[in-house]
Amino acid sequence: MSYGNLPALSSDSGLSRYLSEIRKFPMLQPEEEYLLAKAWADREDREAAHKMVTSHLRLAAKIAMGYRGYGLPVSEVISEANVGLMQAVKRFDPERGFRLATYAMWWIRAAIQEYILRSWSLVKMGTTAAQKKLFFNLRRAKSQINALEDGDLHPDAVAQIATKLNVPADEVVAMNRRLQGGGDQSLNAPVKSDGDATSEWQDWLADENADQAGDYAEREEMDARREILAEAMGGLTEREQRILTERRLQDDPATLEQLAEVYGVSRERIRQIEVRAFEKLQQRMKELAVDKGLLRAEPELEPVA
Repeated sequence: MSYGNLPALSSDSGLSRYLSEIRKFPMLQPEEEYLLAKAWADREDREAAHKMVTSHLRLAAKIAMGYRGYGLPVSEVISEANVGLMQAVKRFDPERGFRLATYAMWWIRAAIQEYILRSWSLVKMGTTAAQKKLFFNLRRAKSQINALEDGDLHPDAVAQIATKLNVPADEVVAMNRRLQGGGDQSLNAPVKSDGDATSEWQDWLADENADQAGDYAEREEMDARREILAEAMGGLTEREQRILTERRLQDDPATLEQLAEVYGVSRERIRQIEVRAFEKLQQRMKELAVDKGLLRAEPELEPVA
C-alpha cells in the first residue's frame, strides 16, 4: 500500500516547514471518516486512504515528538510514525465503533518503538518484554521520583524504580547507564529559527488542533466511549472482567501462564475465557454505540420473495 503526494521530511532542518505544511490538511468529521474508511475497506479506494492518512499526520508528528530524547533524528522518528499510521489506515475497521485516531495511536507508537530498538541494537537493547518496558519507561519513572541528575542512580531510587516496573535492580542500573548519552531536550528549545519566527518543541507537544469546536466534540465522544466501555464491562462476569483487563487493558499484559496459576485452570481455558469475554464486550459496545448515535446500525436485509 503506497501513498503519493505526502509531505516530505528529508532532515531536521526542514522540520518547521514540514510541521506547518501538515497543519493545512483538514481534520475529518466522524461521518466523513466512516465513509472514507468504508471506501477503502470495500473497494480499496486509494484517494480515501490518502485523505485518512494526511488528516492524521499531525497526530503522528505529535506522538513522535514524545520520543525525541533517544538521540535519534526527529525527522526519522516522524517518518517511522507515518509508516505506523499507514499500517493503521490499511487495517482500520470502521465497524468496530472507534475513531481512527484511537486505533492509529497504537500502530504509530509500535512503529516508533521498533525503530528506536533497532537503532539501539548495538547494545542489544530490549531483548525481553521487561527490558522493552524498562527502556521506554525509565525516564518517566525517574521523573516521578525526581531522580533526573546525571550519573548513576542512588540505590534507593534504583530500588523504587525496580519495584515500580517489576524488573531486577541491576537491569535498572545498566539501562540508566546506556541511556545517559541521549539527554532530554528542553521544551523551550527552538525547532528552527527563521528571522523573527521561532517554533519551540512545546508548541508541538501541546494540542495543535485550532478547531475548538472539533476538540470539544472529540472529547465529548471520547467520554461517551469510556462510558460505553464501562457499561459493557459491567455485563461480564467478575472473572471475565479481571481476565480481559489483565490480558488486554494493561500496559504490561499478564501471560496465560500467570492467570492460569491464579485461577487454577489450564492456559487454554484462560484463552477461551478471554476470547469469549472480548467477543461479548465488542458486541455490547456496538449495541450501546448505536443506541447513543455514535455508530450506524447495520441495515436489515430484505427477505427474499
